[in-house]
Amino acid sequence: MRLSFGVVVRSCPAISPFHHRFHFPRALSAARPKASHDPRSSAPIHQRRCIYGETEGARPGERRREMAGASEAVAKAEKLMEEHMSGNDSSHDAWHVFRVRDLALSLAREEGLDAHPGSMEIVELAALLHDIGDYKYLRDPSEEKIVENFLEEQGVEESKKIKILKIVRGMGFKNEIKGLAETEVFPEFGVVQDADRLDAIGAIGIARCFTFGGSRNRVLHDPAIEPRSVLSQENYMKKEEQTTLNHFYEKLLKLKDLMKTKAGQRRAEKRHKFMLDYLEEFYKEWDGQA
Repeated sequence: MRLSFGVVVRSCPAISPFHHRFHFPRALSAARPKASHDPRSSAPIHQRRCIYGETEGARPGERRREMAGASEAVAKAEKLMEEHMSGNDSSHDAWHVFRVRDLALSLAREEGLDAHPGSMEIVELAALLHDIGDYKYLRDPSEEKIVENFLEEQGVEESKKIKILKIVRGMGFKNEIKGLAETEVFPEFGVVQDADRLDAIGAIGIARCFTFGGSRNRVLHDPAIEPRSVLSQENYMKKEEQTTLNHFYEKLLKLKDLMKTKAGQRRAEKRHKFMLDYLEEFYKEWDGQA
């Protein structure tokens, strides 16, 4: 189901589990044309980050502030986020949030929100604060008020604060399962949610999925345990007796069709196909066929 700004989100589409004998599209790299020379391709993989323009050894937030001259509230939001996510596993750490922030700002520019500086500040603050108080890592009920208290302390104007809190509280997949019958998807909401979901799919999404499953000592794969075709918010959040691989069918493979922005939809296509190729190879190796 394609959604546009101003449209109410009512439900998420169902997706059938892909059996290991299902025919998947062939690998994306099979027909890839030979690339022209690029200095990035000649550097060792672990060194390429610097060639893209990031200062070696610098935190991503430091580079962003140098490039964009972020507000004081943004700088403090970065610090708050890093403090509260320092104990999380690497599927939901500060690096995840910095990636989401950069993706959200990039999507916002593609969607034309950079013509409105106030919108860009909403996007950046919401992206930085979106995982503080996440139910999966909640240590104390008081953490649910951290973002609201922070925005008040920083004197963020009321209209911006309302939008930021709507984004932070309403962008989770669990909320889409429940149904957001009363929630309007405004532009800033769309780009932040799409950015968070883009980081949940593709190569990084796969890595994060298995990292989180391992942190919860979850079974990698069990062919006898079928993915759940019908999910309520309650049983999605509990995830009892589920495998890590089933998470692909219960959530990750649904995200492409839940993107709210055109920019998010375009980027999701490639990442979605990458996951399908990965699953094809996974089942071949699981069955000893590769």
